[in-house]
Amino acid sequence: MKQFLLVALCATSISTVAPVAAEASQIKRACLASDRQAATRQRCRCIQGVANDTLTNGDQKTVAKWFSDPHQAQVLKMSKSARDDALWDRYQAFGQLAQALCR
Repeated sequence: MKQFLLVALCATSISTVAPVAAEASQIKRACLASDRQAATRQRCRCIQGVANDTLTNGDQKTVAKWFSDPHQAQVLKMSKSARDDALWDRYQAFGQLAQALCR
């Protein structure tokens, strides 16, 4: 019985962690998929690490889309909503830190 409970607990843990792990590297994937010459594996991995420390998963999902459609970043920047302003501030802090650490 104890073995069954342990296996069930492990299976539940894996299924709840797997989607997070799949989403965890969205900035890195977007970075690597971009056509920027400076987008090396090492640099994109570093940028993802900074994103993990400074942006929420929701922020990362939004910001990852900006790699393929930078105009959306400008749209958000020009928005007058407090929520968008807060995201822009977090994005600016992320960008400054990534620029300093991921050379």
